[in-house]
Amino acid sequence: MSDSSNELLSVARGWAEKAENDLENATHTLKLGDEGPTDTICFHAQQCVEKYLKAMLVLRGIEFRRIHDISALLGLVPEDLRPDLTIEEQERLTDYAVTTRYPGDYDVISLSEAQEAVDLASRVRQHVCQRLPKLALPG
Repeated sequence: MSDSSNELLSVARGWAEKAENDLENATHTLKLGDEGPTDTICFHAQQCVEKYLKAMLVLRGIEFRRIHDISALLGLVPEDLRPDLTIEEQERLTDYAVTTRYPGDYDVISLSEAQEAVDLASRVRQHVCQRLPKLALPG
């Protein structure tokens, strides 16, 4: 394996590891139930999706800007590798990346909506992990 291939695998694995951390954070916080901060759960679910998409892009040698827009990132992923996310799901995830960070920018997020966000992130994780080489997956 060439040095550039090893470097791409290493960078992709770094993105995947960060994505796993975000999903773990969202999943554990969700267990707090009604006491849990649903905005934080949704933020970390979005971050998981974003970082797994970036891992895929890195391995394909596709450059991307520092953005949080799930639709824009998904548009860069080759069509045959894209996770199946509706436009509504893409927009909702993107909103979680920005609006949940600032007070007053969003309505209260229900626990069921937070669960849906974690389910979306888990679905994307499964899709991407099935398509990444083993060496790009988190240890």
